[in-house]
Amino acid sequence: QVQLVESGGGLVQTGGSLRVSCAASGRISSINAMGWHRQAPGKQRELVASITTTGGIPIYADAVKGRFTISRDNAKNTVYLQMNSLKPEDTAVYYCSARRSVHFDAWGQGTQVTVSS
Repeated sequence: QVQLVESGGGLVQTGGSLRVSCAASGRISSINAMGWHRQAPGKQRELVASITTTGGIPIYADAVKGRFTISRDNAKNTVYLQMNSLKPEDTAVYYCSARRSVHFDAWGQGTQVTVSS
């Protein structure tokens, strides 16, 4: 099993920045990519960014390209999401996720990010 624990998040004004972190534990070797998803009220959960555990190749949703940066520290088994130039539409619960085969199938408990206008 894989356990994911998020930290960070909170309330920020439009244009501000936040960083969320995710510490992974358990069967780390089974993970081939880490990601951040988000879910806003009344909307489906969507992938925001992901990064492979080998090679560190990032992928971003179009809505966050140029504003968000995903990074990883393999020594700490931690993945980060730096969010800059935040917009009210970025308001959501952000979930850390891990991919062990084809799909992201391990999830953290989520952390709230709220951007005020």
